[in-house]
Amino acid sequence: MKITRRLFFPTFLCGLLLAAIPAPAGPIPDDCKTGGFAIGCQAWTFNHYSVIEAIDKTAEAGGKVIEFFPGQKLSAEKSGIKFDHNASDETIAEVQAHLKQRGIRAVNYGVVDIPKDEAAARKVFEFARKLDLYGITTESVGSIDTIEKLVKEYGICVGFHDHPRRSDAPDYKMWDPNYILSVVKDRDPRIGSTADTGHWVRSGLNPIDCLKILRGRIISAHLKDLNETSPDAHDVPFGTGVSNIPGILEELKSQNFAGNISIEYEYNWENNVVDAAQCVGFVRGYGAKK
Repeated sequence: MKITRRLFFPTFLCGLLLAAIPAPAGPIPDDCKTGGFAIGCQAWTFNHYSVIEAIDKTAEAGGKVIEFFPGQKLSAEKSGIKFDHNASDETIAEVQAHLKQRGIRAVNYGVVDIPKDEAAARKVFEFARKLDLYGITTESVGSIDTIEKLVKEYGICVGFHDHPRRSDAPDYKMWDPNYILSVVKDRDPRIGSTADTGHWVRSGLNPIDCLKILRGRIISAHLKDLNETSPDAHDVPFGTGVSNIPGILEELKSQNFAGNISIEYEYNWENNVVDAAQCVGFVRGYGAKK
């Protein structure tokens, strides 16, 4: 067909518009999974170290995916450069190159504030797009309208995270899965919960019951096993604490959960790679039994 000027310009303009639309985020590939789950580390596990070191330690622990958090120093040599959604393309490329070298896939980013202001919120989503992330983790409930608009535009999932309830912060509601459900239930299905199971235990809740309340809305998980049920409990390797990790995994599987599981091990900070490796090994063994 001969392309005339009349046909060329509408086609050209349509191409420009399509090029401006972000490609939707895809699912986490199966080759990133261990024991049936995309399990790796939340870089916060290694917050005494740099992003580059966190990638290395995740690989050493046997994880295949990583969730970044905002503000971690880039590397031991570049401690003055912080890695977050304000990072330069050069810094992002450096991190991507190291991820590729170590065979680790970045899948999530948080907990990060997402502002109501669309231009400011877009910076977070653009950062996630450049890293080809599956999801973003936040507690910015007040920005839900902006979040939903950008989720629909970018195709990137957003999970609302829970910290423990505190007697000195009665207005904090994120610990309650029923509250999170009330926030997300009428929203785009790619908006839901980043289920921090350890913080639910610290809040006096049964994490399996919490997962059931949020059925179909679990975007990702910060999976923890704790030594006890008190607010002062600390992390222990999966299967050695009180959190019923097999039951949690079984419930996630029953919900056809397809998000990432981050090991956020907030204990033994200077030497927790072995502990994280035990957590990965537990999930690997769970999958082998199934």
